Amino acid sequence: MFLIILRAIIKTETDVDIFDKIKKNRGALGQYQEQADGYFMFPKLEGELGPRMKFMGREVLNWSLNNYLGLGNHPEIRKVDAEAAAQYGLAYPMGARMMSGHTTMHEKFEQMAAEFVGKESAYLLNYGYQGMVSTIDCLAGRHDVIVYDSESHACIMDGLRMVLSKRFVYAHNDMESFEKQLEHAQKVVEETGGGILVITEGVFGMAGDLGALDKIVDFKKKFNFRLLVDDAHGIGTMGKTGAGTGEHFGVQDQIDVYFTTFAKSFAGIGGFVAGDKEVISYLRFNLRSQIYAKSLPMAMTIGAIKRLEMIKTHPELREKLWENANALQKGFREAGFDLGKTESPVTPVFFKSGLAQTTQLIKDLRKNYGIFCSVVIYPVVPRGVIMLRIIPTAAHTMEDVNYTLKAFKKVKQKLESNAYPDEMADFSN
Repeated sequence: MFLIILRAIIKTETDVDIFDKIKKNRGALGQYQEQADGYFMFPKLEGELGPRMKFMGREVLNWSLNNYLGLGNHPEIRKVDAEAAAQYGLAYPMGARMMSGHTTMHEKFEQMAAEFVGKESAYLLNYGYQGMVSTIDCLAGRHDVIVYDSESHACIMDGLRMVLSKRFVYAHNDMESFEKQLEHAQKVVEETGGGILVITEGVFGMAGDLGALDKIVDFKKKFNFRLLVDDAHGIGTMGKTGAGTGEHFGVQDQIDVYFTTFAKSFAGIGGFVAGDKEVISYLRFNLRSQIYAKSLPMAMTIGAIKRLEMIKTHPELREKLWENANALQKGFREAGFDLGKTESPVTPVFFKSGLAQTTQLIKDLRKNYGIFCSVVIYPVVPRGVIMLRIIPTAAHTMEDVNYTLKAFKKVKQKLESNAYPDEMADFSN
């Protein structure tokens, strides 16, 4: 009887409800939910998709959409999307690609995509994020080693968590650090008999700088590795034809596995992975995110075909995007703003002020100047970094650019003169 009571006491003292941690630690972003939910985070942008939308009942000039080429609400795109949805609905085809979700339209897109990015073969994916996670899991085994950039996107980091491979991280775009990690990786695979997979991004979506693809591929002369590039922000925006960051650097043929999503320039859902025919065939039969999940619906597949056709045949959209991006970035730099090392349309504006004052600035921009852009903090960017992320698109006008520059100059003056109180802004009004 004594032992039963003792066990009950010990059980009561040591057992913890798994939900108890939620009360003690809401996470890096969740700690701000009481002040920021609905404004700073999870804002509701309403109305027609485009540069001008409504936020909290007010019209705002919107710089927070990755709709680079303006395809999200383009009349030709809307027409194809509507016709495809009316003909097929959003359920067909039912099932995963391998079982019952495969169609000639899926194959048509894959042929077009492979040709566009200069690869032998491509595989259409239902989602980008899960696709990258699954691609890493599929390519790297327990005897292999992965070498990756320290500022890789969350989908890459989650993919790394899934694999049993040994991992080495190199300092962001630091080739001296990269070489050291390759040397470590080489020693490991000499013992395990595995291979080396290098992972980086074409365009880093937060800071806008480019992955050092031209320098990375040079190391193939010294080390035996394969290169996987996530070019979500590069396709449609970078390169002479919009084929991506590899095309921009002239090293597309050195990218062994090219990966991208439809969430940016395509303004849709899904993605694709491309490479040598043998590699893509292997992925088709082994990607768990595709084998065990529903195929991309026909309406979205046909929509992806139309979007790719638009990217290929309407270079003026990319030209307009860069016209806006160059003017915006030039204006910011001339006004003394820190844009970091961006070489893409992604326009980060870095602030040295604390989070509290920055939230006051954001509220001022939205409420008094009608400008909506996203604020980005840790863990989306490294600790200590606070930035406003502005995404120009082909749908913006030069008037939008000039107005925004004037507004930012005014709030910069306020910030420098300590006009904003050093306390979190009240977002309830």
